[in-house]
Amino acid sequence: MNRPKVLIGVVALVVVAGVAWLLWPASDAKATTQQAISGPYTVQFSADAPRIGGNTFAVAVTGPAPEAVTVEPVMAQMGHAFAPVPAGPDGPGRFRAANVSLPMSGQWEITVSLRGPGGPAQVVFPLLVK
Repeated sequence: MNRPKVLIGVVALVVVAGVAWLLWPASDAKATTQQAISGPYTVQFSADAPRIGGNTFAVAVTGPAPEAVTVEPVMAQMGHAFAPVPAGPDGPGRFRAANVSLPMSGQWEITVSLRGPGGPAQVVFPLLVK
């Protein structure tokens, strides 16, 4: 009579441990760097360990020096689109956008927009947030 209660308790404990393990936030996010060309610009996009919450993105541009750089996160599958975040200068040809909010895990698209003497340009980079 006592044995079934112990067995039920052990099974319940295993189920709870399994669910907790599946739902525990992943800390294995890795830095990512991608590059693309749009018009006269070569754009390199970097994200250090993309995660839920505030992120910092680095953008390096070769070609004509852009006057303005923005990053705009979009999660098309969920219908999320956020206002463009300006990327401030961080050295010659380098820009940094700080505290870019990604409120959930999944596949995001980061649109980097440039405006400058080479004309306007946009590049879209895929970004997986775990």
